[in-house]
Amino acid sequence: MPDDASTLRSAIRALVRRFGVSERADVACCGVTVAQAAALEALGAEGPLRLGDLGRRLGIAPSTLTRNLARLEASGLVGREADPGDGRSFRVALTGPGRAAARAVESREEEFAREVLERIPAARRAVVVESLGELLAAVRAATEECCPGAFDHLMGGFGAKEEQETGASAVGCGEACACGPAGKRGAGE
Repeated sequence: MPDDASTLRSAIRALVRRFGVSERADVACCGVTVAQAAALEALGAEGPLRLGDLGRRLGIAPSTLTRNLARLEASGLVGREADPGDGRSFRVALTGPGRAAARAVESREEEFAREVLERIPAARRAVVVESLGELLAAVRAATEECCPGAFDHLMGGFGAKEEQETGASAVGCGEACACGPAGKRGAGE
């Protein structure tokens, strides 16, 4: 019989997979890929960003980002503008249609979340949402114990709204993470 930790791990994996499938279906309906939708959402939440800043927020390689932005630019969803802080650089910004596409993706994802919540008895919905907040706080605390700064670093790409809700900010975790092979939660786990 599985213990609570195994049950939690399995449930989280199932949730992540299911929401991932839903996200792919939602963004496909909006005419963009998941990676492109993430860029649109980040730009919608943060405003115009330099390429390096956007890449760090999304956690993707510069070449992947460049390809995705080229497709978004060709579709008229993003454009380039001069960086007021550095005349040699540019920032990527949403166009009018890009803002509409970002809102459409967010709306579809929120509608799915609403449909999920509606399947939970009304008297339990607030408890479920509050429990997810407690779970995220516990994940953050365990991550901080293992690798200080890693949670903030990983969550930093999720935009201003989520950072306000979780208290996360874009801070790197440094070179010697305790979760690595030499750390207390090393390769054997």
